[in-house]
Amino acid sequence: MRNSVSDHSFYIESDEEDDHQEKHLNKSEENGDGNESDSSTYSNDDDDNHNDRLESKPSSYNPAWPQSYRQSMDIYSSVPSPSLTFLGTPSLTRLGSSFLASSLTRRHTPEVLPSLHKPLISQAEEDQPPQRRSSHTLLPPLPSRRSAIKKFPDEKSVAHELPVSRQSSYGQGVLNGINVLCGVGILSTPYAVKEGGWAGLSLLFIFGVLSYYTGILLRYCLDSQPGLETYPDIGQAAFGTVGRIIISIILYVELYSCCVEYIILEGDNLSALFPNAHLNLGGYQLDARHLFALVTTLAVLPTVWLRDLTVLSYISAGGVIASVMVVICLYWLGLVDHVGTQSKETVLNLSSLPVAIGLYGYCYSGHAVFPNIYTSLEKRSQFPAVLFTSFAIVTALYAGAAVMGYMMFGDSAESQFTLNLPTDLVASKIAFWTTIVNPFTKYALTMAPVAMSLEELIPSNHTKSHMYSILIRTALVMSTLFVALKVPFFGFVMALIGSFFTMLVTLILPCACFLRILKGKTSPIQVVTCILIIIIGSIAAVIGSYSAISKIIHSL
Repeated sequence: MRNSVSDHSFYIESDEEDDHQEKHLNKSEENGDGNESDSSTYSNDDDDNHNDRLESKPSSYNPAWPQSYRQSMDIYSSVPSPSLTFLGTPSLTRLGSSFLASSLTRRHTPEVLPSLHKPLISQAEEDQPPQRRSSHTLLPPLPSRRSAIKKFPDEKSVAHELPVSRQSSYGQGVLNGINVLCGVGILSTPYAVKEGGWAGLSLLFIFGVLSYYTGILLRYCLDSQPGLETYPDIGQAAFGTVGRIIISIILYVELYSCCVEYIILEGDNLSALFPNAHLNLGGYQLDARHLFALVTTLAVLPTVWLRDLTVLSYISAGGVIASVMVVICLYWLGLVDHVGTQSKETVLNLSSLPVAIGLYGYCYSGHAVFPNIYTSLEKRSQFPAVLFTSFAIVTALYAGAAVMGYMMFGDSAESQFTLNLPTDLVASKIAFWTTIVNPFTKYALTMAPVAMSLEELIPSNHTKSHMYSILIRTALVMSTLFVALKVPFFGFVMALIGSFFTMLVTLILPCACFLRILKGKTSPIQVVTCILIIIIGSIAAVIGSYSAISKIIHSL
């Protein structure tokens, strides 16, 4: 027996609530749940029930753009239950479960949850006048005010298909953290050692420590006020609506840049496997790299049109396994197959050290999702331990790949160590195809938050037409191909992303928001530490970005 979720929806309007309804809800929350607290401090490590503080509050701090951030970042970093639908069918993974069955969960959200088989716009809704969308995400037209608040008549009757309060355990939080932090950056760590020398490897550990600290600062910011759940929420609490919009743009451009990197990576690795591939189009000849970049773009385009990305989310969760597998293959080739060029090694390379700054910084670009991981934990006091474990494991993987790769290839290391591997060995083929397949699943998940944020800007009288969404997503994908072909330098593009965007998102902005939101509540040591991190991040951003841009221009 399948119950219609639309008949048992739980909806709370985030805007223009009746005062009577709002007071009634607040009273029932305080008396019934007993877990509302007005937190004016950020130190509550010993309170394991702190995670219930906002359980029945609307999950978006403000209806300002972007409204879809929480939902899209949950999809980007978690694994919902599988359901394969295209644009125009049930909305994007609202009923998905999370990483390893219960990771980044959807709690009581101000959403109307449609049936799994119900179209986005029903016939009845089409006759209703357009109304304001929820502050949490892009939704169908709102129901009338009389039916604005509905309770589940029988929680058990829909519990099997609508898990509204599942929370992440410690282990699931760690896996989510590793999945977010450990990506294609691992391929460039030997190249980073080449650019900075053995001494430059210390930057990996320095950035790891600083990034861990700023991740904890984000937690303090979230705890400072009720209703804060995402990075843009923190930006708005610190610097108003302008801060929210600027931080959101930075985060979305960073995700877009990662999609460009995926296209470059596919073109480089596939052309290394099939160097003689080419195609003639009306007298214009495409070499192997351009051909495979085009083929990759056409292959990922239908996945970007998917409205439900849960199948890809399941597969992309194997990114952690893929990263470990690639490192194992690298060690096998070096220790068992004795692959290596015995090239010259450098202790310190000051001339190209700024490029290494960006490459090492890119390794810790996961702060955009840390608030989602924190608010999903069953015991939020475990967040420091979750973060520490994730950083320790990821840093060990990065350092292991960097050391072995540079020992094998020395100063001949390529921007992706797979390009240094011989193509005839079994371990090399495993490493190649693991590297090639992984971005195919991650591309759509990475682009989805960007696309959803732009879809919010579609005029309300055109929201029923899914053609606009398809056009937006197609344009985004094609633009990444254009950028990848114009700037086909994987290492330099990664260095630019790591120097500019990652330094902002990971080091500078968390400290700035922390000092602004908790002004007057911080200790002198915290103030000095944050100012020092802002200075380090700013210097690294300026030097690294200038060096990366200079390298790109010179290469062009």
